[in-house]
Amino acid sequence: MNHEYVAPVLNSGSASGTRLSYHIRGAGESIVFLHPTPLDHDYWAPLVERLPDIYAVAPDLRGHGISELGADLPTGGFAQVPNAPILSMEQYASDVIELLDHLDLPRAVFAGCSIGGYILLELWRRIPHRIKGLAFVCSKPQPDTEAGRQKRAENIAKARSGGLPAIYDAMSNSLVGETSRTRHPDLAKQARAHMTPPVESFIATQAGLATRPDSIPAVATITVPLLAIAGGEDPAVTPAEMEAFKSAPGGCDYRLLERAGHFAALEQPAQVAEIFSGWLHSDALE
Repeated sequence: MNHEYVAPVLNSGSASGTRLSYHIRGAGESIVFLHPTPLDHDYWAPLVERLPDIYAVAPDLRGHGISELGADLPTGGFAQVPNAPILSMEQYASDVIELLDHLDLPRAVFAGCSIGGYILLELWRRIPHRIKGLAFVCSKPQPDTEAGRQKRAENIAKARSGGLPAIYDAMSNSLVGETSRTRHPDLAKQARAHMTPPVESFIATQAGLATRPDSIPAVATITVPLLAIAGGEDPAVTPAEMEAFKSAPGGCDYRLLERAGHFAALEQPAQVAEIFSGWLHSDALE
């Protein structure tokens, strides 16, 4: 069952809020799960059902699933596409903070995959006192490269010309690892079924990803326990990039799943659940 809360639009002169959806399950340790784009909260379902004794909070990020995009998003920040609306990591983080307040959660463990991890880094900059631990799955602290920003600009142009379904088709095949596609042929189709953000949401998200900050300096300040799970077959985030989390002063439990792609928690939920469970019950998080 989905629940809703109302969050404001950043830099908007409008008094009206944006309706955002979240899902909750279980009881125990509070963990907030932030999904990758362009999927929705359901990305985490196979993992959550394998983790007993947790209170799981899984929102649909703004513009994803059944959460609204909102109006009056800022433009002009993405040089390659200056008229693109921007869903910044700051906006996503503001939404999550609104959700924490709505649920009266003073402190929690946070987990994020891909863009979800980028949001975690912004949350660490904003509300470190509310964070008990951080788990990154196929995410990295580095900003986009120039080539990456150019690719996002090309995808925005393609989406505007009617090519969004083709983009999602390609993403569902490339971001699911080769081993998973071979062993579980329906997994790419399952992922594709949850790639539902409309054109404007896709554009705003791509512009936000292109303009996200360099978070390497933030890693050097993370004093809570950190878990980093990399996929050996991930074409978007390399294991080497994720090794940057090892420098976190709070300690980093780094794991490599050799046969996993970018959607590791969906591809190998049992293995990821075992890693999560061990980390959650480690002395570091007690």
